[in-house]
Amino acid sequence: MLSIKIAWRNLFRHRGKSMVIGAILFLGAFLLTLGNSVISGMEKGLDKSVVGGFTGDVILISKEQQDPVVLLNMGGKPVKDILRFDTLRPKLESAGLFKNILPVGKGFALALNEQDGVPGFAFLLGVNFRQWKEMFPESMRIMQGNYPDSTGLLMSTGGLDQLYSTMGIWFQPKGFPIDTALLGKDAKEAYPHLTMQNDIVFMGFNEANSTSDIRLPLDGISKFKALNKIWGHFLFVDIASYRRCMGYFSEADQSASLSATQKSLLASDNDNLDALFGTEPPTPAALGPDQTIIAPKQILTTTLPEEAGAYQLVLTRFLPSVDRSQGLDSLQRFLETSGIPLQAVTWQKASGVVGSMTIIIKIALNVFVFLLFFVAIIIIVNTLSMAAMERTSEIGMMRAVGAQKSFITKMFLLETGFLSVVFGGLGILIGVATVLVVRWWGLTTENDILQLLYGGDTFKPLFGIADLILTVIQLTLVTFLASIYPVRVAKSITPLDAISRD
Repeated sequence: MLSIKIAWRNLFRHRGKSMVIGAILFLGAFLLTLGNSVISGMEKGLDKSVVGGFTGDVILISKEQQDPVVLLNMGGKPVKDILRFDTLRPKLESAGLFKNILPVGKGFALALNEQDGVPGFAFLLGVNFRQWKEMFPESMRIMQGNYPDSTGLLMSTGGLDQLYSTMGIWFQPKGFPIDTALLGKDAKEAYPHLTMQNDIVFMGFNEANSTSDIRLPLDGISKFKALNKIWGHFLFVDIASYRRCMGYFSEADQSASLSATQKSLLASDNDNLDALFGTEPPTPAALGPDQTIIAPKQILTTTLPEEAGAYQLVLTRFLPSVDRSQGLDSLQRFLETSGIPLQAVTWQKASGVVGSMTIIIKIALNVFVFLLFFVAIIIIVNTLSMAAMERTSEIGMMRAVGAQKSFITKMFLLETGFLSVVFGGLGILIGVATVLVVRWWGLTTENDILQLLYGGDTFKPLFGIADLILTVIQLTLVTFLASIYPVRVAKSITPLDAISRD
């Protein structure tokens, strides 16, 4: 109790130094609170706008794929195919990790300019629109036109703006007037003399150069709630149209319809070939005793399921009970032990530059917090050390009347602790209040780079229980580390030093 009373008395006796140290602790706690809040808000925002709006928790790619950058690889290099996913889905579902599994086709395509101008480019995403909407129900909103049902083309306003800047053509859903609010800066300047089309001709690229041109009408214009220009590089088409554009066999191409004459030709042996070159269907005698004629209206069809065709990516969402990092490790082990020819990558790796930028921003914020931590320690150390030297006479007299070094240590730690609790706690409270005001204010931006910092289109720093605990721990460490050297200085003061000073 004595040490507490003396420490409390000393704070008021040396009010000037106490206020300086308290102000430093207040500012440090305030900035630490804001820094931790921005980091938490960014992480939660990106989880909602990226993971919950476009990529999923983990992206599965072919085991043969060497480069993990499979989403925004601007070189347009083809991604290795995933074949017969209809046989892989049951195996993946048996892992018990997933809430949603969505196979997607992804390839690079040119948008041909029929006005004899420069072509545009885009990444086509071949999707089952119903499954996409089930997996990402709040990722985008339809601004004009209709959300495709089974077939169609859906583009974001960011994608339309990018195509216009390259091609000079504004693509518009048929039957809808141009909404000037959806036009980008360049398109607004050219309005009302815009060159407009209701459909687009795409030419896909693949390693075998076996792609084809397809014409698709634009069904709808959408807008992503965040990162609209980044995700605007992707144009959504139905999976059957995607496969035709990229040179894959579609479901329709897998079906064959044979007439009676064609069926008999396939069934004939070498001895009966001459009889098949006439204009009339072969007779039973020409076919032989073991062959029959199929009635003219009867056809042979072979229909494969949609998921039997080629894909390049599989987007997944874990069950709510599955931690993402632990789920990724479990999934990698499951893929290896089950012999499934797939590998799992995080969205940061798959997104390339965009994923790297989010990591850099997060590192920069953590470095900022660390620098605050470090600078606060240095300033407090200097201030406390000077205070200890100025109190040489006082501390020397205390040592002369029997105060032990442990008592001096306790006294200094208590003084600094009181300041840390009062001023640091006040800094945390003001910081939390500032966070709440900023969230209420709802600062928004259309800039995609700032949206990576915000974690979405709205700046929403977040200060939860975990952030409070982290900030208190950081403040405690600052106080403790800043006190070590000043305490050593105070402990080294002897009664002789006090006499010499007097």
